Amino acid sequence: MNDINSKAEAPKLSKRLATLASWVRPGARFADIGTDHALLPVFLALNGTVSRAVAGDVNAGPAEAARRQVASAGVGHIVSVRHGDGLSVLSPGEVDTVCIAGMGGSLMVRLLDEAGAALSDVTTLILSPHVAEDQVRRWLQAHRYVLEREAIVEEDGESYTLLRAVRADNEAQSESRHLALYDPLLLGEGNKAVPTNLLYEMGPLLLRSTDEAFFNKWRAELVKRERIAQGMRQSESADTRAKLEAWERVSADIKEVLACWQEERRSRS
Repeated sequence: MNDINSKAEAPKLSKRLATLASWVRPGARFADIGTDHALLPVFLALNGTVSRAVAGDVNAGPAEAARRQVASAGVGHIVSVRHGDGLSVLSPGEVDTVCIAGMGGSLMVRLLDEAGAALSDVTTLILSPHVAEDQVRRWLQAHRYVLEREAIVEEDGESYTLLRAVRADNEAQSESRHLALYDPLLLGEGNKAVPTNLLYEMGPLLLRSTDEAFFNKWRAELVKRERIAQGMRQSESADTRAKLEAWERVSADIKEVLACWQEERRSRS
């Protein structure tokens, strides 16, 4: 029987996954890469959000768990579970929306680089890198995907960065949108011009609309950076001292950007 199990309850999603689910457009042909237990595609199928879905995982155990989850929910006619590396589980033109979450930015970029024709019809990417968000944003820019949403979700003492990007129609449109998006003067006239590296690290949309989660993330990042700097200060190596100077310049830039926004928030209140 191919009907959705009317008695099946949609799986309970974490705050992060629930936010990712809310970013999937109705009717999407959806793929969740690194799906683990297929919670996200099953949730979307049971709620009628997606017309079809692929749940892919490189590890056999999670892929088998995903198959059980799909079978239990009765959504096997919508959700196809596949065991394989990255987007290799997809056929060209099969999906228009891809979600990748729960891994570092460098691995995410590798999977996207290796996707080839699997990305041919993919107009929307929904991504949540744990680290190296700047690498993901640079990849998006280089491949005509333009950021349209960014958010930071706090859960269980951790901060998660979420990104949604859509593919521009052509190279000229992509370049125009990216020039506006990564404008160093996005903090406004009279404020600090944001260094290019920080635009990619901190997020151009997040910088335009900061909230407490944003400040919490970057305060915690500054604590980590100071801990690393303390270790570097113990070295007598000239190379390490040069790296320390560069490291501290970036930390100073982050502090200045945060100070600009805090002053702006005070002036509005």
